[in-house]
Formats: sequence, C-alpha cells, structure tokens
Amino acid sequence: MLTILGFGMVMTFMTLIIMKRLSPLVALTVIPILFALLGGFGGEDIGQMMLEGIRTLAPTGVMLMFAILYFGLMIDAGLFDPVVDRIVKIVGDDPLKVVVGSAVLALVVSIDGDGSTTYMIVVASMLPLYKRLRMDPLKLTCVAILASGVMNITPWGGPLARAASALQVDPGDVFRPLILPMVCAAIAVLALSYWLGLTERRRLASAPVTFAPEIKDTALLPLPNAEPGLKRPKLLWFNLALTIALMTGLILAVLPLSVLFMVGFAFAAVVNYPKLQDQRQRIAAHAANALAVVAVIFAAGIFTGILQGTGMVAAMSESLIAVIPPESGPYLAVITAVVSLPFTFFMSNDAFYFGVLPILAESAAQYGISPVEMARASMIAPPFHLLSPLVPSTYLLVGLAGVEFGDHQRFTLKWAVMICAVLLVASLALGLFPFAAG
Repeated sequence: MLTILGFGMVMTFMTLIIMKRLSPLVALTVIPILFALLGGFGGEDIGQMMLEGIRTLAPTGVMLMFAILYFGLMIDAGLFDPVVDRIVKIVGDDPLKVVVGSAVLALVVSIDGDGSTTYMIVVASMLPLYKRLRMDPLKLTCVAILASGVMNITPWGGPLARAASALQVDPGDVFRPLILPMVCAAIAVLALSYWLGLTERRRLASAPVTFAPEIKDTALLPLPNAEPGLKRPKLLWFNLALTIALMTGLILAVLPLSVLFMVGFAFAAVVNYPKLQDQRQRIAAHAANALAVVAVIFAAGIFTGILQGTGMVAAMSESLIAVIPPESGPYLAVITAVVSLPFTFFMSNDAFYFGVLPILAESAAQYGISPVEMARASMIAPPFHLLSPLVPSTYLLVGLAGVEFGDHQRFTLKWAVMICAVLLVASLALGLFPFAAG
C-alpha cells in the first residue's frame, strides 16, 4: 500500500509540474498532504512529519536566502565591474581572445548562481565585439551557458540545494569535495573556448577582413542594477577581501554555510550602504529572488518529511531493489550520474531532485552508497540541464544574443555532454562516489 501511494505521489507531483498545472511551491505542499491522508495518517502525525522536514531544511533555506542577498549586493556595489572592463579591454579585435574572454567573464560572474544575471552581463559586454568582428554569436551562447552550468553546482545555485534538501544532508558536505571537479570542468570550458576561438580566427582569416561599425547599444536589456548611485568603487578591495574570506571559510568549513552568509551579508550591507534606508532598498531589490527560492525549499521540507515519515520512500526503495538486477545495484551512483542528464533535460529540477533522487538514494543505501555520495553523483547534470527547453533563463540568453533556441541547442549539446563527462571522470577519480560499491 505504501509503495503504491509513494509512487502515485511522486508521479502525480512530476506530472503536474511537467504539465505546469501547479507551481512547485503548491505541488510540494498540497500533494504529499493529500496522499498522506489517503494512507490513513492523522492530522497530528502529518503535522509532525511536516515540521520535522522543515526543521531539517531550515539551514539550507537560510543559506540560500542570504547567499542571494549577498551576491546581489556585491553586483549592486560593482564588485564585478573591473573584471568586465578589464576583459573587454584585453580581448581587443582577436576572435580567439574574444571567445576565451567570454568564457572567463561568464565563469567569474556566474559565481552568484543566477544564470539570468550572468547572461545579461556577459552578452551586454561581449556581443558588441562579436558583431563588430562579424563573429558567430553561437560561440558566445555556448561558452556562456556551459560556464554558468559548471558554476551552477555551488550550494546557492539551485541543483545542489535541491539534492541536499531532498536527501536531508548538509550542502557543505556535498559541495566541498566537488570543488576540484568543478575546477577541472572550468578548465575544460576554457580549453573549449580556446578551440572555438581558434576556429573563428581561422574562419575570419580566410574571408575578406571587414569590420562592422562599432555598436554600443547591442544588448536588449541593460546590466542589472546598473544605477551609478549604487556603485561603491572605493570599497572594491574591501568587497573582494570579504568575498575571498567568505569562500575560504566555506572551503575550510569554519562555520555552517547559513551562518557564513548571514555574517557576510551583514558586514557587506553595513559597510557598503551604511544608511538604513539604503539597506532596506537593497534587501527589497533582491527579496523577490530570495523568496521564490527559499519558499520552494521549505515546501520541499513538507514533501520529504511526509515521504520519509510515512515510510513511503522505504517501501518504494524495497520495490525498486526487487526489480534491479543484483549485479547493477553497486553501480547505482554512476547510473544516477548518467541518467540525471536526460532526466533533468526532460523534467524540471524539482521533479527530478524531489521526486526521483530520493528513491534512487534509498535503493543505493542497500548497497552501502551514502546519501551524500548520491547527492554528488546527481551534480553531474547541471551543464546539460541548462539546455533544456524548461529553463527560462536560457530563453533570455538566446534572446539577448539574437540566436535561435534550436540552433543554440544543436551547437552546444555535444559540448555540454563533454563537460558533464569531465565532471563525472574527475569525481570518480577523486572518489567522490563509487564506481562500484563494495
């Protein structure tokens, strides 16, 4: 009975999300309550399950909220402006440098985990050069989305927070070992940008050298929060030192992630915007993004709390174990890493991480594979996932760059698979999850 209810709940949730009948926030809250009632559980028991799930995910929600506020404030203050200006000056009229510069800029700016902000800054800065040199803008959209996909693995980027929430593990425990694979993937993106830039240089060298007039107003949207009054150029070194200290503290685990970002945001707000009214305005400017993400995380606490508290996930995993060939069980981590690509392409992150991953993780536990290892295995997919037609920010990217969505997909797909393969190989080589459980 629990198995039928569990699979019915997950399938109902995934179907309603994919068909866009309900928002993730509503689906994560309402559907598990209905299925728990169908299973005969009383209101008091359901309430305790929901509270337990919310309690478990509270640190993740706090971390995400203050991370979004912190990086939003850093963009307001102009922390990334010198990087943008410097890269634009360095690349000049060399197509190879232009493509590599696009990748470097995307890797730096996407540290905030917001793809939309990354695309607006990168396209607004680099597209005029592509148009002036008559370069293929597909090269720009390719390196920008792959760089954003790699950096999307950060705890505040989305997928990792969902995986950690669904499996109720510490995001820091999942993320810290993934830093080296991310570095390998970032190097692969830079190597790819070098090769793409080289092909552009050769293509343009074989054609008559003609330059388009320099266009200054190429971007369809302005840089986010570009009001001059918000910039704090005199505090650049303070903001840089604070951000480096924050990242160092994250790696060394000196404090929980939620506390680190709370403290970091408090210092950043007081120093950059000492007036109380200015602080309120900056919080209000980024509150919509923070609320949308954090609300889903707390709703996920209800979903996972009921899924585990009722015993549905255990019953579902036992059923799954019964149909998995015994020789395939030890490879569930690698299987999860591979299938996460098509799963997250054809369904939303919410549907995969909250609906599918917990079942796979519970089944993998029978073979000695821990939830943390399964969470890391599911992090192979983000560079590929961003090419999905279900990702709104990708439409912003192609719209800003003036390319067709289908052309962008066809050009970038094989390179996205390559970057995911680099992440997978590096993760296995470093032992982040087992190729075959002992």
